[in-house]
Amino acid sequence: MSETTHDGAVAVSAPPSADDGLSPSELATKYGLSVSGARVGLGEYIRQMWGRRHFILAFSQAKLTAQYSQAKLGQLWQVATPLLNALVYYLIFGLLLSTSRGMPHEVFIPFLVTGVFVFTFTQNSVLAGVRSISGNLGLVRALHFPRASLPISFSLQQLQQLLFSMIVLVVIMVGFGSYPGLSWLLVIPALALQFVFNTGLSLIVARMGAKTPDLAQLMPFVLRTWMYASGVMFSIPHMLAEKDVPGWVTDVLQWNPAAVYMDLIRYALIDGYSASNLPDHVWAFALGWAVLAGSAGFVYFWKAEEQYGRG
Repeated sequence: MSETTHDGAVAVSAPPSADDGLSPSELATKYGLSVSGARVGLGEYIRQMWGRRHFILAFSQAKLTAQYSQAKLGQLWQVATPLLNALVYYLIFGLLLSTSRGMPHEVFIPFLVTGVFVFTFTQNSVLAGVRSISGNLGLVRALHFPRASLPISFSLQQLQQLLFSMIVLVVIMVGFGSYPGLSWLLVIPALALQFVFNTGLSLIVARMGAKTPDLAQLMPFVLRTWMYASGVMFSIPHMLAEKDVPGWVTDVLQWNPAAVYMDLIRYALIDGYSASNLPDHVWAFALGWAVLAGSAGFVYFWKAEEQYGRG
């Protein structure tokens, strides 16, 4: 087609395009385009996660290495931090408030240190998870990968940090008369179940934190309340035995997941911590919490896959 302009020149217009009149969705279908960051099916999502397993491991190790890179003591803070927390709790709850309730000295200190180390594992996993999306928006927006990789890698980072702390814990156990035995092997399945539970919880708070960043400021208060209700510094049955409270209150506090995993590891490691301190069917509760939190957390996070990094 051609037409004459006002100065007498002939202008040639482009021929009509075959795409004229097509809607954006029709154009995308025609050229095989897909929505960036679109949520795939759950099975495909799991397959993609498995394909990124090396990235998840490398990312967690890099975060662990960088965590204390600016400190002079470096990675020693991985064990020094929970150890100092245990010392503070011992001075306050062990000496000043006498929460040991007749528990022998050689049992109470390993009891307390184990509780602090194990609860710190869950606590740090949640704190890292709630910021895993909102604190890594540059990475989320720049690269295409399953977003669940981030909270999972942060939970894996905390597991690696706990394993460093377990070396110190073993030294404390031996120092107070609890020597290695077959029961120590129970630590492996107990920590594995706790890791699955922590990961599921981390995925839940990661989605919530991505939508509401202020949740990261509230979470330390929630976790502190949870810590005091979980028997980190005291034995729940012994503490409530002197109180006029219904029996179901003791059961509920002992069945909460943090208390369950702490009690399992205490029972495995401490010679003077008898099975009578464990709630009934404790392994069933440990498995149930892990399956519930792990599966529900993964599905809950996957449901919002398209929303992360937008807005």
